[in-house]
Amino acid sequence: MISIMSRRNNASTVTLADFLAIPEEDRFHELLDGEIIRKASPSGAHGGVQAELLAVLVGLFGRPAGGEKPGGWWFAAEVEIQLGNNVCRPDLVAWRRDRVPNRPCDPLVKVVPDWAGEILSTNRGNDLVRKKHLYHRHQVPHYWIVDPADGTLAVYRWQAEGYLEVVAAERGDRVRAEPFDRVELTMAALLGDDEEI
Repeated sequence: MISIMSRRNNASTVTLADFLAIPEEDRFHELLDGEIIRKASPSGAHGGVQAELLAVLVGLFGRPAGGEKPGGWWFAAEVEIQLGNNVCRPDLVAWRRDRVPNRPCDPLVKVVPDWAGEILSTNRGNDLVRKKHLYHRHQVPHYWIVDPADGTLAVYRWQAEGYLEVVAAERGDRVRAEPFDRVELTMAALLGDDEEI
């Protein structure tokens, strides 16, 4: 499928082979529906929220299941995920350990994640529309969108007709956000506002 932007510009569709021809050390890009898109350079707000969110989730869920904390997940940040002929680079991604017994470690991960999280920045349209459609097509069960500027979180659950928004939260709220809803989290902790979970 040719992307909307490619059709507007009459550009030819880029293949997965074209994408992989970019040297790995220079490849801070995504291949979305036949178009190579350079990821935006993260701002301090974006990077801070990404680090805080990852720290909270890994601290609670990034270990084998059982014990004092729920555990049961593998987490990664900024890894290339192949979904069909597309390659996305989610800000955060995770797999359930009971489904994926070993952490996906290949340079190009081909295991569909159980959760993807995006932190909005200058490429907002990609996260809000294009990647959301891509994750849905490949049945990623859970998708989060965090907006550092507005201090909001939108949590989506996969269903056949499209993602269903199951949580909409803002700064000051406490949430039980799928698939990590075994623990109540504060938006302040997720946004790095120096408040305890």
